[in-house]
Parts: sequence; structure tokens; C-alpha cells
Amino acid sequence: MKTGVSSYSFSALVSAGTLRFIDIPARAKDMGFPVVEFSKLTLPEGRTAAAFAADLAGECRRVGIEVGSYTIAADFINGTGVAPEGEVERLRGELEVAKILGSPCMRHDATSRYDGAFERALPILADGCRKVTEMGAAMGIVTMVENHGYFAQDSDRMESLVAAVHHPNFGLLVDMGNFLCADEDPARAVGRVAPFAKHVHAKDFHLRSGNAPDPGRGWFRTRAGNWLRGAIIGHGEVPVAQCLGILVRAGYKGNVSIEFEGMEDPGLALSIGLENLRRFVAEATV
Repeated sequence: MKTGVSSYSFSALVSAGTLRFIDIPARAKDMGFPVVEFSKLTLPEGRTAAAFAADLAGECRRVGIEVGSYTIAADFINGTGVAPEGEVERLRGELEVAKILGSPCMRHDATSRYDGAFERALPILADGCRKVTEMGAAMGIVTMVENHGYFAQDSDRMESLVAAVHHPNFGLLVDMGNFLCADEDPARAVGRVAPFAKHVHAKDFHLRSGNAPDPGRGWFRTRAGNWLRGAIIGHGEVPVAQCLGILVRAGYKGNVSIEFEGMEDPGLALSIGLENLRRFVAEATV
């Protein structure tokens, strides 16, 4: 199991203009990460996604870091910049970007919102995911959906989606921290979906009861109204080591990437997080 980092972890630095997106592979490599995951490419002015992906792939080869995954948005109910009926074809283009990057897998969303029960949305989501993964299989790219976005987040919903898609090329990006956004115990949730994991996010959160007053900047509410704030791996309430052990016992041997969302300096947070994650992985794989 290799320890990677999501480009999302550097978002604060990219937004502040202190780090260019193209420099993320070198920064990740210098910090000791053997794998980088690209999320939401920040395109330089005048560059297409395909052209910039080629630049990123070249930079990864130059510094000697693997590309672990490519993460993009999608919504088979509402569409993402296109009408819902055009979403599958739009994702064909994203698969082409993943191929240029040299990524073995691509994560896309299922939907961000739906005014109704999950069971009613499930056939639409499964149909879209199946069509995308069939295209991905033809290109040698595994596709997956992450437990993300409140509506498509619970472990039982994710399990139902995998069962409905019923394709060997399709699975889940298991984000152990995101289950807290739906007020679900991370260890129990990971135990349910571990057999379907194609990629894993190590993520930690500080958690406070919804009965507590608003803690202020940096905190957001879970679906049930509790408070969450991104944390350094090992500093929060997510049982990261336990979740890794569950995944290993389920036979998972892929990458695990840190996705840091906290308020601390990303350099310090990722340095500490990598130290802790390496130790947790070593203990889980003994």
C-alpha cells in the first residue's frame, strides 16, 4: 500500500498564488510522497485540460512520482455544466484527460442533490456510472464514485450503487473521513464498503456536537447538524489506523492518499500526516 497525496491538499497554496499547480508533483515528491492524485485541475490561462494534463504527466515523469488517480465532478441528475443527458459524453472527455495523465483510475461524483429518496435516484445513477465505466474499461481506466456530497455518502447507499452498476471495472473511492459528514461511524462504514475499494482517501476531522455553539471559521455542519473541521492525519476523531486495518484485512492493496482539508499550513500538516500515515500503514500491514 503506497502513501500518496491529493492535489486538493495544496489548494490553499494554489489559491494564494504561492504554489503553481504544475509544481505540485515536485512539492509532493520532495515531501516524500511516492504517489500524487490530481483533483480539479487548475488550468493556466489559455490551456486546455488535455494540454495541461500532458504537461502534468511530463512533470511527474521528470520528478519521478506516480499518478495515482484523477478526480472530477459529475452529476447524472442535474448535469455539470451540461444538460444531464450530456453528462456521460462529457465524462468521456475526462477519461481522455485521465489517460493523458497516465492515471489508472478516475473518480467522478454520482449526484450532488436530488429531491427524493435515494432508491428513486439509484437507477439513474447506476445507468450513468455503468456507461462511464464501460468506456473506462475500454481505455484501461478503472472508474469509481466517492462517498461524497451528503446525498450519495452513506455506506449503505454506496454499497447499493456498486451492486446496481454490477461491473468489474467499477468500485469506490473510500474516503474514511467523509462518512462523518453523514454522521456515520467511519470504521463501521469502511467495514461495509471495503470490498469495493479501488482507491482510498486518508482524511481526518475534528468533531463537535451539534449542541455546541458555532465554533467559528473553518467548521461546517454534518447532515445531522454536528460540527466538523479538517484535521491533520492522526489528530482528529477519525480512526484512521483502524480503517486501514479493515481495508488490509479485506484484501485492499492499492494506494491511500492524504486529502487534507484543515486550517493548518499544508506543508506542516502534510509532513506530520505522512509520518503518521506511514506508521499506521506499517502497523496495518504487519
